[in-house]
Amino acid sequence: MPRATRAHLALVSTSEPNAPSAEAPRPGEPDDRVLLDAYSDAVVNAADAVSPAVVKIDVVKRAAGAKGAGQQGRSREARGSGSGFVFTPDGLILTNSHVAGGASRIAVALQDGQQLDAQLIGDDPHTDLAVIKVSGPTLVSAQLGDSHRVRVGQLAIAIGNPYGFECTVTAGVVSALGRSLRAQSGRLIDDVIQTDAALNPGNSGGPLVNSSGQVIGVNTAIIMPAQGICFATAIDTAKVVVGQLLRHGRVRRGHIGVAGQNAPLPRRVVRYFDLTVESGVRVMSVESGSPAHQAGLEEGDVIVAWDDNPVPSIDALHRLLSERYVDSSAQVTLLRRTQKLARTIRPTEMQTG
Repeated sequence: MPRATRAHLALVSTSEPNAPSAEAPRPGEPDDRVLLDAYSDAVVNAADAVSPAVVKIDVVKRAAGAKGAGQQGRSREARGSGSGFVFTPDGLILTNSHVAGGASRIAVALQDGQQLDAQLIGDDPHTDLAVIKVSGPTLVSAQLGDSHRVRVGQLAIAIGNPYGFECTVTAGVVSALGRSLRAQSGRLIDDVIQTDAALNPGNSGGPLVNSSGQVIGVNTAIIMPAQGICFATAIDTAKVVVGQLLRHGRVRRGHIGVAGQNAPLPRRVVRYFDLTVESGVRVMSVESGSPAHQAGLEEGDVIVAWDDNPVPSIDALHRLLSERYVDSSAQVTLLRRTQKLARTIRPTEMQTG
């Protein structure tokens, strides 16, 4: 038995004298080494271009209502960290709302070791985005790309500070486009990019970039039990949000003052009223004095259209209640028992905080 074992081991370790090298391709076969070198070059070049703009963000937040031993009546402080990236040379930094929102102190560490204090310009929990600013010398800034040009399967590179390991680079592909992700506020974030570039706690707020070193998304979430299912808010969405945060310090959205739920409609009702949707938003309650109350909406009404736009769900209604409709009138189409009615409503600005 020992001899058989030794013979087997010798056979496994023996190679034919004229066998081709495992590293060299056979004649007529593509050289994978060229492809690997091109892939490596793309990741290296993108990381070299963007990494100097990536920052580590440390925050202190007040844990409201928490009481520590010996500190009765006093709130404890919670510390956290995340990532962000400079997008203007004068020190504007884009990150996640869940990283910087509500922070009492924000500190930013640059790649060169500088430690700077930052102030919150504004944040939007509904898209999980925030803008902070540092004062100091001219900074290296990342170039923003166009997420509408992104294609499934293209290279995606994530840069951030997972678990405090600064400027960590991971690479993968764009797995899917047009995903929707539920924000902590309850609203949907639309046009989310799914990637398998590895993200971990601490990557939040860092950039997702393409092979040209352009930012195509802001890393925001992972599915904890899964592997390789990570999400980034599209940079086109971020551009719109950043514009409002810089102008107003917040994102302005319309408010009509109703609580509602999704409601399927019987097919006979859809055919009778010639509707373009098979569901709507059932009004469960109306706030007194709200725009909906002033417009005459009642409990039990089913909203099916807003101006010329169908309203099949609460999420669809949320999307329509944008800055455009703040203090501007719109026509709401609703079903009330056996009637199809139109009401003019004038949303006010939704209050946050």
